[in-house]
Amino acid sequence: MKRRQFLKQAGVVGAVGGLAACSAQECAESPQGQGSGEPKREWKMVTAWPRNFPGLGTAANEVADAVTRMSAGRLTVKVYGANDLVPAFEVFDTVSSGTAEMGHAAPYYWKGKVPAAQFFAGVPFGLTAPEMNGWLYFGGGLDLWKRLYEPFNLVPFAAGNTAVQMGGWFNKEINSVKDLQGLKMRIPGLGGEVLERAGGVPVNLPGAELFTALESGAIDATEWVGPYNDLAFGLFRAASYYYYPGWHEPGTTLETMVNKEAFDALPEDLKAIVDAACHRANDRLMAEYTARNADALHTLTEEHGVELRRFPADVLDRLREISEEVVREAAGADPLAQEIFDSYVKFRDRSRSWLATSEATYYRAVGMGGD
Repeated sequence: MKRRQFLKQAGVVGAVGGLAACSAQECAESPQGQGSGEPKREWKMVTAWPRNFPGLGTAANEVADAVTRMSAGRLTVKVYGANDLVPAFEVFDTVSSGTAEMGHAAPYYWKGKVPAAQFFAGVPFGLTAPEMNGWLYFGGGLDLWKRLYEPFNLVPFAAGNTAVQMGGWFNKEINSVKDLQGLKMRIPGLGGEVLERAGGVPVNLPGAELFTALESGAIDATEWVGPYNDLAFGLFRAASYYYYPGWHEPGTTLETMVNKEAFDALPEDLKAIVDAACHRANDRLMAEYTARNADALHTLTEEHGVELRRFPADVLDRLREISEEVVREAAGADPLAQEIFDSYVKFRDRSRSWLATSEATYYRAVGMGGD
């Protein structure tokens, strides 16, 4: 290799290496971040989570930090937790209006505005996290999601997945379907509708209010996420029983939503950077939950004496029956919802055939077939 060619290539590698090593602030302040006459863009991200909350909140931080770093400061994103600028359940409208350019939340929070958004979060007895990613990226799900959000001036990106959640914290035992009668439980989305038809009383509360509501008796039970996040909120101090599995949210996708006008105004490389940052967060969060839930479950059971309970089979059977009714009715709300549901089911059926042959068989082979 000629000396001049070698030095040229070495310079490129050095520049890329320097960018990867710099902090978000350093990148924003560097000459690279200033660009060549290009305006510096500063965006706000509002989230549905307490600021810096483990997993959920830190995933939003990772998206913002990655955008800032990869753009060398040409596009910087500042994160605001729930109630810093707006309440948790106002994220959708805030980004739609352009008051903030980005948001991080869970799609089922918007069921009152766009019911079909629930298919892109947690569907009771629905797709797991790997299946959701398969549907979104290779089964047409993401394109349908974009069509659904377009009338609201939003562009959605998958930006995290909690995987199979826990069934929740209960201050009463669930021994049969009768024990669901009158049960006041914090549970959002389609899962809340299923509980209601089973005789319970669903309540929708942001995460920051769960401990107080459970401890005071305002609610009898709450689901949140899983051991990692539940330990962080101290929910084990407010309830006696920890039930599993999370039938209502087997693979909850988190979203980064971007104001469409703001996104369309970006040059192509910055659009690609936003997309890449969300992909990165989507991969990392599922890995984080796999690792942290294992550690946290050990802490809850071994150090705090938490009592794990499996939902009885007849309870799960009844909830599954009701879930099928609720999900099909949600699909019939309008033509696009039906198209989303049909795509979802088509992918689910093909995926389950493969998973029954691969992962399910493997888990049984290593003694993890369940009770």
